[in-house]
Amino acid sequence: MVELAFWPFVQLLVWGYLTKYLQNNAGGNFPHTITFLIGAVILWDILFRAQQGVAIFFLEDVWTRNLLNIFAAPVRISDYLLSTFVIGFLRAAFTVTLLCILAATLYSFNVTTFNWYIVPFFGHLMIFGWALGMISTALILRWGPAAESLAWAVPFLIQPFAAVFYPVSELPQWLQWIAWTLPCSHIFEGMREVLAHGTLSGHNLLWATLLNAFYLLAAGALFTKVTKIARQRGLLTRFVSQ
Repeated sequence: MVELAFWPFVQLLVWGYLTKYLQNNAGGNFPHTITFLIGAVILWDILFRAQQGVAIFFLEDVWTRNLLNIFAAPVRISDYLLSTFVIGFLRAAFTVTLLCILAATLYSFNVTTFNWYIVPFFGHLMIFGWALGMISTALILRWGPAAESLAWAVPFLIQPFAAVFYPVSELPQWLQWIAWTLPCSHIFEGMREVLAHGTLSGHNLLWATLLNAFYLLAAGALFTKVTKIARQRGLLTRFVSQ
Protein backbone atom coordinates (compact mmCIF):
# COMPACT_ATOMS: atom_id res chain seq x y z
CA MET A 1 0.00 0.00 0.00
CA VAL A 2 2.95 2.33 0.60
CA GLU A 3 4.16 1.76 -2.96
CA LEU A 4 0.74 1.90 -4.61
CA ALA A 5 -1.00 4.62 -2.59
CA PHE A 6 1.19 6.56 -0.16
CA TRP A 7 4.04 7.72 -2.43
CA PRO A 8 1.77 8.63 -5.38
CA PHE A 9 -0.54 10.49 -2.98
CA VAL A 10 2.35 12.50 -1.51
CA GLN A 11 3.68 13.31 -4.97
CA LEU A 12 0.25 14.52 -6.10
CA LEU A 13 -0.09 16.69 -3.00
CA VAL A 14 3.29 18.34 -3.55
CA TRP A 15 2.79 19.07 -7.25
CA GLY A 16 -0.89 19.88 -6.81
CA TYR A 17 -0.36 22.54 -4.17
CA LEU A 18 2.62 23.91 -6.09
CA THR A 19 0.26 24.24 -9.05
CA LYS A 20 -2.32 26.10 -6.93
CA TYR A 21 0.36 28.44 -5.63
CA LEU A 22 1.58 29.25 -9.13
CA GLN A 23 -1.98 29.72 -10.37
CA ASN A 24 -2.70 32.22 -7.60
CA ASN A 25 0.54 34.18 -8.02
CA ALA A 26 1.10 34.30 -11.77
CA GLY A 27 -0.63 36.26 -14.48
CA GLY A 28 -1.33 35.90 -18.18
CA ASN A 29 -2.03 32.46 -19.59
CA PHE A 30 0.22 30.80 -17.05
CA PRO A 31 -2.58 29.76 -14.66
CA HIS A 32 -4.09 27.70 -17.51
CA THR A 33 -0.97 26.03 -18.77
CA ILE A 34 0.29 25.17 -15.29
CA THR A 35 -2.34 22.42 -15.08
CA PHE A 36 0.09 20.47 -17.25
CA LEU A 37 1.90 19.59 -14.02
CA ILE A 38 -1.00 17.63 -12.55
CA GLY A 39 -1.58 15.79 -15.82
CA ALA A 40 2.14 15.01 -16.00
CA VAL A 41 2.15 13.56 -12.47
CA ILE A 42 -0.71 11.20 -13.34
CA LEU A 43 0.75 10.06 -16.67
CA TRP A 44 4.28 9.67 -15.32
CA ASP A 45 2.92 7.37 -12.63
CA ILE A 46 1.54 5.06 -15.34
CA LEU A 47 5.03 4.57 -16.76
CA PHE A 48 6.64 4.25 -13.34
CA ARG A 49 4.15 1.68 -11.99
CA ALA A 50 4.41 -0.40 -15.17
CA GLN A 51 8.20 -0.45 -14.82
CA GLN A 52 7.95 -1.25 -11.12
CA GLY A 53 5.50 -4.06 -11.81
CA VAL A 54 8.17 -5.88 -13.82
CA ALA A 55 11.28 -5.00 -11.78
CA ILE A 56 9.79 -5.26 -8.28
CA PHE A 57 7.99 -8.49 -9.20
CA PHE A 58 11.41 -9.98 -9.89
CA LEU A 59 12.93 -8.55 -6.70
CA GLU A 60 10.08 -9.92 -4.59
CA ASP A 61 11.00 -13.39 -5.81
CA VAL A 62 14.59 -12.63 -4.82
CA TRP A 63 13.65 -11.38 -1.35
CA THR A 64 11.40 -14.37 -0.65
CA ARG A 65 14.08 -16.82 -1.93
CA ASN A 66 11.67 -17.99 -4.61
CA LEU A 67 13.73 -17.14 -7.68
CA LEU A 68 15.31 -20.57 -8.17
CA ASN A 69 11.89 -22.19 -7.83
CA ILE A 70 10.59 -20.01 -10.66
CA PHE A 71 13.45 -20.77 -13.02
CA ALA A 72 13.53 -24.46 -12.10
CA ALA A 73 9.85 -24.82 -12.93
CA PRO A 74 8.64 -25.51 -16.50
CA VAL A 75 7.93 -21.80 -17.02
CA ARG A 76 8.96 -20.17 -20.27
CA ILE A 77 10.51 -16.72 -20.29
CA SER A 78 7.49 -15.46 -22.23
CA ASP A 79 5.18 -16.79 -19.48
CA TYR A 80 7.23 -15.07 -16.80
CA LEU A 81 7.30 -11.76 -18.67
CA LEU A 82 3.58 -11.90 -19.39
CA SER A 83 2.85 -12.34 -15.69
CA THR A 84 5.01 -9.31 -14.86
CA PHE A 85 3.18 -7.27 -17.51
CA VAL A 86 -0.13 -8.15 -15.87
CA ILE A 87 1.21 -7.13 -12.46
CA GLY A 88 2.46 -3.85 -13.95
CA PHE A 89 -0.92 -3.18 -15.52
CA LEU A 90 -2.77 -3.83 -12.26
CA ARG A 91 -0.38 -1.62 -10.29
CA ALA A 92 -0.74 1.23 -12.77
CA ALA A 93 -4.52 0.90 -13.04
CA PHE A 94 -4.99 0.99 -9.25
CA THR A 95 -2.66 3.94 -8.65
CA VAL A 96 -3.87 6.02 -11.60
CA THR A 97 -7.51 5.52 -10.62
CA LEU A 98 -6.66 6.73 -7.11
CA LEU A 99 -4.75 9.75 -8.44
CA CYS A 100 -7.57 10.70 -10.81
CA ILE A 101 -10.08 10.67 -7.96
CA LEU A 102 -7.80 12.73 -5.72
CA ALA A 103 -6.95 15.20 -8.49
CA ALA A 104 -10.65 15.76 -9.20
CA THR A 105 -11.48 16.12 -5.49
CA LEU A 106 -8.58 18.31 -4.37
CA TYR A 107 -7.72 20.33 -7.48
CA SER A 108 -10.77 20.07 -9.78
CA PHE A 109 -8.61 18.40 -12.42
CA ASN A 110 -10.82 16.11 -14.49
CA VAL A 111 -9.00 13.38 -16.37
CA THR A 112 -11.79 13.39 -18.97
CA THR A 113 -10.11 16.54 -20.28
CA PHE A 114 -7.86 14.13 -22.18
CA ASN A 115 -10.95 12.79 -24.00
CA TRP A 116 -10.30 9.48 -25.79
CA TYR A 117 -6.60 10.31 -26.02
CA ILE A 118 -6.16 8.89 -22.51
CA VAL A 119 -6.38 5.41 -24.06
CA PRO A 120 -3.29 5.67 -26.33
CA PHE A 121 -1.50 7.70 -23.64
CA PHE A 122 -2.07 4.93 -21.10
CA GLY A 123 -1.17 2.18 -23.56
CA HIS A 124 2.07 3.72 -24.80
CA LEU A 125 3.30 4.60 -21.31
CA MET A 126 2.50 1.08 -20.12
CA ILE A 127 4.46 -0.49 -22.97
CA PHE A 128 7.48 1.73 -22.42
CA GLY A 129 7.29 1.03 -18.69
CA TRP A 130 7.35 -2.71 -19.40
CA ALA A 131 10.40 -2.23 -21.62
CA LEU A 132 12.21 -0.27 -18.90
CA GLY A 133 11.24 -2.95 -16.39
CA MET A 134 12.79 -5.69 -18.53
CA ILE A 135 15.96 -3.61 -18.95
CA SER A 136 16.14 -3.02 -15.18
CA THR A 137 15.65 -6.70 -14.42
CA ALA A 138 18.23 -7.77 -17.01
CA LEU A 139 20.83 -5.44 -15.48
CA ILE A 140 20.11 -6.76 -11.99
CA LEU A 141 20.38 -10.36 -13.23
CA ARG A 142 23.70 -9.62 -14.88
CA TRP A 143 25.32 -7.63 -12.06
CA GLY A 144 23.75 -9.32 -9.05
CA PRO A 145 22.01 -8.11 -5.87
CA ALA A 146 24.31 -5.09 -5.57
CA ALA A 147 22.46 -3.62 -8.57
CA GLU A 148 18.98 -3.88 -7.03
CA SER A 149 18.71 -0.10 -6.74
CA LEU A 150 18.46 0.04 -10.55
CA ALA A 151 14.86 -1.10 -10.16
CA TRP A 152 14.11 2.43 -8.95
CA ALA A 153 16.92 4.34 -10.66
CA VAL A 154 16.30 3.44 -14.32
CA PRO A 155 13.02 5.40 -14.80
CA PHE A 156 14.43 8.46 -13.06
CA LEU A 157 17.55 8.22 -15.20
CA ILE A 158 15.46 9.06 -18.27
CA GLN A 159 13.05 11.49 -16.56
CA PRO A 160 15.11 14.66 -17.25
CA PHE A 161 14.96 13.87 -20.98
CA ALA A 162 11.37 12.59 -21.03
CA ALA A 163 9.75 16.07 -21.10
CA VAL A 164 7.46 15.13 -18.24
CA PHE A 165 7.05 18.55 -16.62
CA TYR A 166 8.40 20.81 -19.37
CA PRO A 167 8.44 20.72 -23.19
CA VAL A 168 11.32 19.29 -25.17
CA SER A 169 12.05 22.76 -26.56
CA GLU A 170 13.29 23.86 -23.12
CA LEU A 171 16.17 21.37 -23.28
CA PRO A 172 19.54 22.19 -24.87
CA GLN A 173 19.67 21.28 -28.54
CA TRP A 174 21.87 18.21 -28.05
CA LEU A 175 19.57 16.89 -25.32
CA GLN A 176 16.52 17.34 -27.52
CA TRP A 177 17.85 14.64 -29.82
CA ILE A 178 17.97 12.27 -26.84
CA ALA A 179 14.46 13.28 -25.77
CA TRP A 180 12.96 12.54 -29.18
CA THR A 181 14.33 8.99 -29.09
CA LEU A 182 12.11 8.24 -26.06
CA PRO A 183 8.48 7.31 -26.79
CA CYS A 184 7.32 8.87 -23.52
CA SER A 185 8.56 12.31 -24.67
CA HIS A 186 6.12 12.20 -27.58
CA ILE A 187 3.31 11.22 -25.20
CA PHE A 188 3.97 14.07 -22.75
CA GLU A 189 4.25 16.54 -25.62
CA GLY A 190 0.92 15.19 -26.85
CA MET A 191 -0.58 15.58 -23.38
CA ARG A 192 0.26 19.29 -23.32
CA GLU A 193 -1.15 19.69 -26.81
CA VAL A 194 -4.45 18.08 -25.79
CA LEU A 195 -4.75 20.15 -22.61
CA ALA A 196 -3.96 23.36 -24.47
CA HIS A 197 -5.93 22.87 -27.69
CA GLY A 198 -8.10 19.78 -27.23
CA THR A 199 -6.54 18.03 -30.22
CA LEU A 200 -3.53 15.83 -30.89
CA SER A 201 -1.38 15.72 -34.02
CA GLY A 202 -0.86 12.23 -35.36
CA HIS A 203 2.94 12.38 -35.62
CA ASN A 204 3.39 12.16 -31.84
CA LEU A 205 1.38 8.94 -31.63
CA LEU A 206 3.09 7.56 -34.73
CA TRP A 207 6.58 8.12 -33.35
CA ALA A 208 5.55 6.77 -29.95
CA THR A 209 4.26 3.60 -31.62
CA LEU A 210 7.41 3.04 -33.69
CA LEU A 211 9.77 3.73 -30.79
CA ASN A 212 7.77 1.56 -28.40
CA ALA A 213 7.91 -1.35 -30.83
CA PHE A 214 11.69 -0.98 -31.01
CA TYR A 215 12.22 -0.66 -27.26
CA LEU A 216 9.89 -3.54 -26.40
CA LEU A 217 11.59 -5.91 -28.86
CA ALA A 218 15.08 -4.79 -27.83
CA ALA A 219 14.29 -5.07 -24.11
CA GLY A 220 12.74 -8.52 -24.61
CA ALA A 221 15.80 -9.71 -26.53
CA LEU A 222 18.12 -8.32 -23.85
CA PHE A 223 16.16 -9.96 -21.02
CA THR A 224 16.06 -13.30 -22.84
CA LYS A 225 19.78 -13.26 -23.58
CA VAL A 226 20.78 -12.24 -20.04
CA THR A 227 18.48 -14.89 -18.54
CA LYS A 228 20.08 -17.62 -20.64
CA ILE A 229 23.56 -16.41 -19.66
CA ALA A 230 22.53 -16.34 -15.99
CA ARG A 231 21.33 -19.96 -16.21
CA GLN A 232 24.42 -21.17 -18.05
CA ARG A 233 26.88 -19.47 -15.70
CA GLY A 234 24.96 -20.13 -12.50
CA LEU A 235 24.50 -16.42 -11.79
CA LEU A 236 21.12 -17.07 -10.17
CA THR A 237 22.83 -18.64 -7.16
CA ARG A 238 24.14 -15.21 -6.18
CA PHE A 239 20.60 -14.17 -5.28
CA VAL A 240 20.18 -17.22 -3.02
CA SER A 241 23.38 -16.70 -1.06
CA GLN A 242 22.57 -13.10 -0.09
